[in-house]
Amino acid sequence: MENSRFAVISDSSCDLPDELTAAKEITVVPFYVSFDGETYKKEGTEIGIREFYREMVEQPGVYPKSSMPSIQDYVDVFQPFAQAHIPVLCICITTKFSGSMQSALNAKEMVLSQYEDAQIEVIDATVNTVLQGLFVLEAVSMREEGMTLSEAVAALDEIKESGRIFFTIGSMDYLQHGGRIGKVAGAAASVLGIRPIITLKQGEIFPSGISRSRRKSIDKVIVLLLDYLKENGRPISSYRFTIGFGYDREEAVLFKEQVLSALRTGGYEMEDAWINQIGATIAVHTGPYPLGIGIIRRHKKERQGE
Repeated sequence: MENSRFAVISDSSCDLPDELTAAKEITVVPFYVSFDGETYKKEGTEIGIREFYREMVEQPGVYPKSSMPSIQDYVDVFQPFAQAHIPVLCICITTKFSGSMQSALNAKEMVLSQYEDAQIEVIDATVNTVLQGLFVLEAVSMREEGMTLSEAVAALDEIKESGRIFFTIGSMDYLQHGGRIGKVAGAAASVLGIRPIITLKQGEIFPSGISRSRRKSIDKVIVLLLDYLKENGRPISSYRFTIGFGYDREEAVLFKEQVLSALRTGGYEMEDAWINQIGATIAVHTGPYPLGIGIIRRHKKERQGE
């Protein structure tokens, strides 16, 4: 009989706070980040997220880089579970953004060569940052309900396409520097002061509009959320939901109240919303001022009784 008490592992793109990963028994494999292109530090352990953002803000002309976890990083995490005969579910950032999943798959093969009966499932979240965190928490809830590893993998596959991030950023500079947009578009946006509104779905980012002001770009993010909910026709309780922010937590708190007010006006009763900080893996591309909303459908068993 398959063991239902499987381990949940994610790369650090999940951006879950340490106290939550500890409480929920989630093992995190860190990405690396560098400000000089030579010295790379493990996100969350060798460089904290507050320190990372502070350096970004204090060095606006310096563009940090990130590097994926190595094969050995994953081997070191998988091996103890294989030795203890505990099944493993490893959730990785969208393969459109990083090779983290390939590192995990290579590590899986190395561990299986030593422990032939090990159960290791590596899946593409097709999302990232705080939305990946929600996806990981869904996996944890499945484990808590007693689902087996194979059942959880199937259930996660059913909900992943529902994941969305609607967000805006402070400027186009970091996206342009990281090659996420064309240089011509980036130069024009810098001159005009344009702020993009972006949707992430199914592993890729899509333009969802532009604005000349931060306020209007934030308003548009909320409209995108409301449109998504209306289009799908499900109650707000059918979703996990979070506010994602970068350096400015005070702005995120105000944004949360604006979102909750808009939801109530739209007929969606919601008392509060989780605020979670976007980590270095994504912030190297967005800059220090990303702000947005992550949402994903809960799995069916958890929604029973609504």
